[in-house]
Order: sequence, then C-alpha cells, then structure tokens
Amino acid sequence: MVDTYAKNEAISAADAQKLAARAEFRVFGQGIIDVVTEKMWPAHATLFKVRVMPPETYILSKKTDEANVKVRDGLLDIKVKTGQTPEGYEIFQPRGKFQFPVKRDELLEILSFLKVDLTIEAEEISFDEFKRLAADCPDLAFVTVEKKRYGFSVNGVICEYAYVWLNGAQIESACCESEDYGAMRAAVEALGIAEMPNVNYLKAIKRVIGFGQ
Repeated sequence: MVDTYAKNEAISAADAQKLAARAEFRVFGQGIIDVVTEKMWPAHATLFKVRVMPPETYILSKKTDEANVKVRDGLLDIKVKTGQTPEGYEIFQPRGKFQFPVKRDELLEILSFLKVDLTIEAEEISFDEFKRLAADCPDLAFVTVEKKRYGFSVNGVICEYAYVWLNGAQIESACCESEDYGAMRAAVEALGIAEMPNVNYLKAIKRVIGFGQ
C-alpha cells in the first residue's frame, strides 16, 4: 500500500507525471468520525498511522476547483483533476512538488492551472514574495489548514478520518482513495459514507471561509 504519510520531498513535473493517479472520495461535516469509527471494525480495517500534520497553506482560486495547490514543508505541491470515475470519484494527477524559491517558469505553469495571471519578473520566487504578489489578486486566497489524520486501510484501499482546522474553524473529514475503483466503492459503502456528498478540499475550504461562493 502507498504510504500517504511518507516524508514530503520535492519532485519534478516530469517525474510526477509518472506517478499513478488515484481516485478519491472525500466527505466533510460534523459527526463523520463517529460514523466511520463505528463502521471500520466490522469492515476489518487495518490501522496504519496517526499523524498531526505540519500546517499547510492551500492556495485557492475562484476560477477553478480542479487545481489542488498547497505549501507544506517549504514545498509548493500541485495536483490537477484529470477526470472522474462513473461513481463520481475524482481523479487527481500529481504535477510536482517544488522547493522554494520556485523557478519563475514553474510558478507560471502552476498559476495557469489556477487560471490566474500574475506578473512575475524575478527568475526565482520565495513563498513570502509569492504571497506579496498574490495579495492584490482578488481571485486568489491563502488559507491555513491543519490536520490530525488517522490512517487505515480496508481491503487494501487507503482510508482515513481526520480532524481539520480551516483558518481555525474545526470540521471533520473522511476519505477513501485507490486505483481499484471496485474495491474503493466497497470500502466507501462499508464505512457508511457512500450517501454523503463527495467534496474535495478546495470546495470544502471555500464553503467554510465563504470564498468564491
């Protein structure tokens, strides 16, 4: 099983394209963790890890919910939605993790996925410089996200439930992700979340902070 808690390391756009894209079904709300923890043992869950994640900064664009861009451990991380399964599970392809200061061409490509334009003249941009440049762009927002994640698997499908704080506002989440859509569907149903709306992080954050709604 892929270790989603592995050390965060830089990866080029070319190497990221070689990584297998996984589908994800994720839910947000209150009371979700009670549902999942009650169902996971009858589903024969195998415990993985508990991890308090370092704070992340999600970069939201009013113009798209299909470019997941965040900063963690000094890395600018991007995944882009490339499709969805017949069940509506979203498929995101990694596009790279770039160490700050980020090269101008790399940042411009990321901004193109966010569907916004910024004038960038320097050849390399620090995170603080990026925030200053983006401050005058009404289509972008920077949101601090903190997570306490409880990882497990159900029949080989990566699963988790998590406590999440979005600019300090607490919400619960749970998800399943896999390249095996049949096994994923069975896991989603076994955990009692199949009838809940499938909402990715970008949409959930926007709803909580009232951005672009």
